[in-house]
Amino acid sequence: MVLQDKKALVTGASRGIGRAITDTFLAEGAEVWGLGTREPPDLETWITRTQGKLHWICADLAVLPSVEPVIQEQLKAADGFDILVNNAGITKDNLAFRMSLEDFQKVLDVNLTAAFLVARTVGRDMIRRKKGSIINMSSVVGIHGNGGQANYAASKAGLIGLTKSLAQETASRGIRVNAVAPGFIDSDMTRTLPEQAKQKLLDHIPLKRLGTPEDVAAAILFLASDASGYITGQVLAVDGGMFC
Repeated sequence: MVLQDKKALVTGASRGIGRAITDTFLAEGAEVWGLGTREPPDLETWITRTQGKLHWICADLAVLPSVEPVIQEQLKAADGFDILVNNAGITKDNLAFRMSLEDFQKVLDVNLTAAFLVARTVGRDMIRRKKGSIINMSSVVGIHGNGGQANYAASKAGLIGLTKSLAQETASRGIRVNAVAPGFIDSDMTRTLPEQAKQKLLDHIPLKRLGTPEDVAAAILFLASDASGYITGQVLAVDGGMFC
């Protein structure tokens, strides 16, 4: 188990990619603090199944003044984190010229500013202990853009810049900071697409399938583990070859 005795904080852990990351970390021996806006419906069963190695934090990262106090409290409870995965994110899609400032700002607040606050709080403790791995969840949209997602693309591009800057600032203290950029992942959103739209997506993916949350979790596991001990400041695309 490559994360045996490691402690991890995963934001946006209740479903989809965040849940897959949490389950993967738990299976690999980590103790995980999962953060979500609300409790998953099967939380009690989930905690029991993991023999108490899963801890749940209910917090809304859109409420920026509360972010650091919440994370500081959990840092104290955990006695420090070895791994941070900034996975929480939201979308409020619209064409840029129809997008309200409120919708633009809220996506940046949750996807980028909250990630900065969490990384700063956890990172300070990692610097003190001179070890740690931070992984930020970007997107291929943050690299290449996407019509109707100016706010989301800007937030995910911002995470790449944040990742590279933090990597340079913390490497000398034994901390690695990387990002993962998923492509089109099989999710609640993609499952509602018309068949024609799905086929159009697949035509642009050399591997000819949508990714799974487990595909992304495997990449995150690699960056969290000692197997990537000489990797920092990088963006790992998990996109089936869309932009190769």
